[in-house]
Amino acid sequence: MAVEAVSPDWEFDRFDDGSQKIHAEVQLKNYGKFLEEYTSQLKGIEDALDDTIGDVWDFTLDPVSLKLLPYEQSALLELIKTENKVFNKVITVFAALCCEIKKLKHEAETKFYSGLLYYGEGVSDTDTVEGENQIQMGRFIAFLQELSCFVTRCSEVVVNVVQQLASLYCTNKTAIKIIESSGVHFQTVYEHLGELLSVLLTLDEIIENHSTLKDNWTMYKRLLKSVHHNPSKFAIREEKLKPFEKLLLKLEGQLMEGMIFQTCVEQQFDTPGNGITVSKNSAFAEEFSFNIRTIFTNVESKLGEPSEIEQRDKYVGVCALFVLHFHIFRTVDKKFYKGLLDVCKKVPAVTLTANIIWFADTFLVAKVPAAAKLLDKKNLISIRTQRESFLHQKAQTLLKDVQSYYVFVTSWLMKMESILSAEQKSEKFADHLSNRCSIFIQGILYAYGISTIIKTTMNLHMSLQKPMTKTSVKALCRLIELLKAVEHMFHRRSVGTADSVSHIIQHLQYQALNSISVAKKRVISDKKYSEQRLDVLSALVLAENALNGPSTKERRLIVSLAISVGTQMKTFKDEELLSLQLILKKLDLVSELQDRVRIHCDCSFLYWHRAVFPIYLDDVYDNAVDASRIHYMFSALRDCVLAMLGARHLESSEQLLENYDREIMDVFKEHLLDKLCKEIEKDLRLSVHTHLKLDDRNPFKVGMKDLAHFFSVKPIRFFSRFIDIKAYVTHYLDKTFYNLTTVALHDWATYSEMRNLAIQRYGLMMTEAHLPSQTLEQGLDVLEIMRNIHVFVSRYLYNLNNQIFIEKTSNNKHLNTINIRHIANSIRTHGTGIMNTTVNFTYQFLRKKFYIFSQFMYDEHIKSRLIKDIRFFREMKDQIDQKYPFERAEKFNRGIRKLGITPDGQSYLDQFRQLISQIGNAMGYVRMIRSGGLHCCSNAIRFVPDLEDIVNFEELVKEEGLSEETQKASSILDSVLSDLTSNSAEGTEYFKMLVDVFAPEFRSSKNMHLRNFYMIVPPLTVNFVEHSIGCKEKLNKKNKVGAAFTDDGFAMGVAYILKLLDQYQEFDSLHWFQAVREKYLKEKKAVVKEQNVQSSNPDEKLLQTMNLTQKRLENYLEEFELLYFSLSSARIFFRADKTAAEENQEKKDKDEAPKDAGDSSTSSSFTDTGTK
Repeated sequence: MAVEAVSPDWEFDRFDDGSQKIHAEVQLKNYGKFLEEYTSQLKGIEDALDDTIGDVWDFTLDPVSLKLLPYEQSALLELIKTENKVFNKVITVFAALCCEIKKLKHEAETKFYSGLLYYGEGVSDTDTVEGENQIQMGRFIAFLQELSCFVTRCSEVVVNVVQQLASLYCTNKTAIKIIESSGVHFQTVYEHLGELLSVLLTLDEIIENHSTLKDNWTMYKRLLKSVHHNPSKFAIREEKLKPFEKLLLKLEGQLMEGMIFQTCVEQQFDTPGNGITVSKNSAFAEEFSFNIRTIFTNVESKLGEPSEIEQRDKYVGVCALFVLHFHIFRTVDKKFYKGLLDVCKKVPAVTLTANIIWFADTFLVAKVPAAAKLLDKKNLISIRTQRESFLHQKAQTLLKDVQSYYVFVTSWLMKMESILSAEQKSEKFADHLSNRCSIFIQGILYAYGISTIIKTTMNLHMSLQKPMTKTSVKALCRLIELLKAVEHMFHRRSVGTADSVSHIIQHLQYQALNSISVAKKRVISDKKYSEQRLDVLSALVLAENALNGPSTKERRLIVSLAISVGTQMKTFKDEELLSLQLILKKLDLVSELQDRVRIHCDCSFLYWHRAVFPIYLDDVYDNAVDASRIHYMFSALRDCVLAMLGARHLESSEQLLENYDREIMDVFKEHLLDKLCKEIEKDLRLSVHTHLKLDDRNPFKVGMKDLAHFFSVKPIRFFSRFIDIKAYVTHYLDKTFYNLTTVALHDWATYSEMRNLAIQRYGLMMTEAHLPSQTLEQGLDVLEIMRNIHVFVSRYLYNLNNQIFIEKTSNNKHLNTINIRHIANSIRTHGTGIMNTTVNFTYQFLRKKFYIFSQFMYDEHIKSRLIKDIRFFREMKDQIDQKYPFERAEKFNRGIRKLGITPDGQSYLDQFRQLISQIGNAMGYVRMIRSGGLHCCSNAIRFVPDLEDIVNFEELVKEEGLSEETQKASSILDSVLSDLTSNSAEGTEYFKMLVDVFAPEFRSSKNMHLRNFYMIVPPLTVNFVEHSIGCKEKLNKKNKVGAAFTDDGFAMGVAYILKLLDQYQEFDSLHWFQAVREKYLKEKKAVVKEQNVQSSNPDEKLLQTMNLTQKRLENYLEEFELLYFSLSSARIFFRADKTAAEENQEKKDKDEAPKDAGDSSTSSSFTDTGTK
C-alpha cells in the first residue's frame, strides 16, 4: 500500500493541540528539580568541608587536604651530574649517607619511640590479671627484635660516615688524594651524624626511664626459666628454647642495659685491611674537632634567643659528636668541654621526645669520665642547683611569658589573616612575598618557643618530682591553647598558604641563584687553572642545577653539600656568604612549612601530663567567659592518637585508644559537664523559688557567673564523637525534670516553669514531658500503708460519707488523699490476696491500741470519776428526765485537765480521744479495703456478659480436642472467673470478723473496768467538738498547722468500742444528744430574749457580744448534730439495732434452719448498704 507523502504546506497548517508545550514545561520542571537537588548536594559537601561544625576541626578528618611537601622523583645519581666525576662521587656518597640518616631518624620517631614509650599503657593496675605482664612482653619481643636490627643498622651507618670522612681528610702521604679538602668543611654531614647519635641516645634514655618495661622483662625471663624446667607443659620443644634464650640474652645486652649509644661510639672504626685508619688520622681529628666547634658556636649564639629553632636538638648532637670524638681519638679539649657544660646554665634540660628529658651535664660526666675528673666539682653542683632555681624562676616568670606570647600570637594571627586576605599587586610582588615569608617563619618561631617552654617546664617538674602550682598549670594550659591556635591558623588558611609557599620558594631560589652566579663569574674570570678551582666551579654548577627545580629535601641537601665545597678559595665575600646561608635557611623552613608546623605544634607529650586536664577544666568552668578555648585543649589531647597506634604490647592499639578516650571523657564529665548540669539545675530551681528566699543571691555580694557562654560553644570533636555541651545539659535537665515529675506529679507546673526559664535564660530547647498533670489514680500503696498502719492512722483523717482519707499536714503545697479508686488500683496491682493480709495487720495494730485503751480505763482517777457519774445518773435519772446533764460532762472534761497536760498542751482525755480516733481510722481503712476490693473485682468482671450463666471453658476445650497447653489455660481462666464472681457477689464481712474476735474478751468478767466506757462518751464528745471547732477555725487563718474539716474516725471508734462492749442500749439510755440539743436551744432562746430586751435600749458592744455568743452556740450545736449523724451512720456497720443476746439467738436459729444461700447474700447486701 503506497504511503502518501506529506505536503510541505501541512507543516504550516498542522493543528496545534498544546501537547508540545506541556512536554517542554515538564522537562523544564524536571531540570529545575535536578538543579535544586544538585545545589543542595554541593551545599552539603561545602558544609562538610567547612569548619563550621566545631571551632577546631580534627585534621585527620579532612576529606581533601593539601600536602605542600614536594617528593623527589629522580635518583641522587641523576641529580648529581657534573663533568667532574670524582667530585660527583664524593657528593653522591655523603648525600646518600645523609638521606639514609634522615630515613633512620624518621623511622625511630614514628615507630620505635612510640612503641617503647606506650609500653604498659592502657592497662590499669587494678585490672591486671596474673600473667598479663608476661603476655604483653611476649607480644613485644618481635618489636624488640626489629629495634635490635635498627640499632645495628644505625651503628653501621655511623662507622661508614666516619670512615668516609676519614678517607677524605687523609694525612697518609702514600694514600691517593681524592679531592683537595683543605678548605672544605662538610658541616652538614657532621650535623646529620649528630642527629643519628641523638636517636641512639634517645632510645637509651627511653629504656632507662621505663621501669615497667624493665620489670616485665625480668618477669618474662623468670617465666622462661619455668618453661625450661617443664617445656611439655607449655607445648614447646626443648630445641627451640636454646636459640630463643640466646636471642633474649642478645636483646638484653644490646638494648636493656642502656648501652646502645655507648656500644656505637666504642666500635672499631679502623679497618687496616681496607687501608682505612681513623684513630691515627690527625687531619681528620682536627677537621672533626673544627666542625664540632663551628656547629657549637652557631648553636650557642642562638640558644634562648627569639630566633632559636632546633638549636637544642643540635646541641644534643654536638654533645654526642664530642663523645664520639673522644672515643675515637682519645683526646679531650678541656676548654671546649667546659663550654659545653656552661650551656647547661642557659639550657638546664632538653626534651628528646614526649616526656623524656635529657641533662647534658649528667651525660657528659658519664660518657667522658676522663674530662670530668679535671673539672671542679663545685661547677657540677652549681649546674644542678641552677636547674632547680631555673624551675623556681620559671614559675614566677611564667605568667609574664604567657601575657607576652598572648600579645605576640594574637597580633601574628591578625597579620596572617590580613596578609592572606589582601590582594597581591604585581608591582610590589617581591616585597609582598618577602613579607609573607617572614610572617610564616615568625609563626614557626613562636610555635617552637611556646612548645619549648611547655615541654621543658612540665618535664622538668616531672623529672625533679617538684609539684606545680595551680597558677603554673593554668598558665601552661594557656600556652597550649596558643600553640594550637597557631597550628589552626595555618590549617584554616592552608589554601592561601599553599598558593604563597610555591611563589616564596621560587623567589628564594631566584635570590640564591643570583648569589651563586656572581660567585661563579668570579671563579670563571680567574684564568689560573687548578684542580681545586675546578672542584669549586663544579660545586657551583651543581648547586645551580639543584636549585633549578622543586625544593625537595634531596635537592636542598645537595645544595648544602655543594656550597661546602664551593665556598673555598674566597669565591664568596663574607656578606654574600651570610646572605646566601640566610636564604638557604629560609628555603629550608618554607619548603618544610607544613611539617614544621605539625612537629612544633605537636602536643602528644600531654598524654604523660594529663593530670593537668582536671585543673584546666576547673579553670574553664570558673572563667566561663572564654569557654570556646576548650576546643584547643581537646585538639592538643588528640595529638597523641597517631603515636598510640604504634603501641605493640596489646592485642590491638584500639584498646589503648579506647582506654584513653574513656579516661578523658570521665574527667570531662566529672569536672565540667556534671558540674555545669547541677549548677544550671540549681540556678533554675532558685530562680523559680525566689519567693521562698532560700539564700542570698545578690550578684554584688556573692558574685555572678554567666554559664550561658558554654552553650554557645560549638560541638567538640574527640575520637569518634562530637561532644555537644548544650545537648548534654538539655538531656540531663529533660531526664531530671521528667523523673522528678513522675515522682511528684503535683510539681508539674514548677518544672514547666523551669523549662521555660531554661529556654529564655540559656537557650536550651527542652522536650515537653507529656505527663498527666493530675494524679495517676494510684495514691499511697496498700502495701506501704499496711506496713506503716500506725503512722497512717495518726497522720490521716477519715471522712465517713465520702469514704476518703485526707492527710493532716504536709510540707508540700498539697495534701495527699486516698479514696476507693486508689485502693482498687493498688489491689489490682498486688492481687486480692493483699486484702486479708491488710486486715490481719489491722488486727495486730488494734490489739496494741486496745491494751492502751484498757490501761486508761483502769486508771484510778478515771475509774473513780466514771463510777461516781454512773451512780449519780442511776440515782438522779428520774429528776433529770432520763438525760445525762451537759454540765457534768463539761466538768469531767475540765477535771481531767487538772490531772496534768503534755508539753504540747494536751490533757489525758485529748490523748484518749486521739486513741479512739486512730482505732476508728483503722476500721475506716478496713471498710475502704473491702469497698476497694469490690470495686476492683467488679471492674475486672465487667466484660463477662452474664454472671449467672458462665460457661465452663475447660469442658468446651476438651470437646474440641485442643492441645494440653490450651486445656491448662482454659482451666486457669475458669478458676479466675469463679474467684472474681464469688468476690464480686459476696465480699468479706471484715467488720463482723473484727467484732467477733475482740468482743468475748471485752465482755469477759476480768475486764469489768471497761464496762464504764459508755459513761466517758459524753465528756469525750464535748472534748471532740471543742477540738473540731478549733481545727475548722484554723482553716481561715494564715498558719494552717492543725487545721482540719473532718475527723469521722472518732465516731467510727466510739461505735466500734460500744459494739464490742455491747453498750449501745446503756449509751442510748443517757439520751445524751437530746440533752445537748436542749441545752444549746435553751441558751439560744435566752440570748434571743436578751437581744429583744436590749433592742429598746441598744448598747453596740453588748449587742456585738450577744451576736458572737449566738453564733458560737449555733456552731457548737451544729458540730454536735454532725457528730450525732456520724455516730448513727457508723453504728449501722456494727448492726447497732441488735444486742449481743439477740445476735446469739439469731445465730442459733440460723444453725438450726437449713443453710440458705439467700440469707448470706441478704446479710452481705445489708452490710454493703452501709459501705456505699
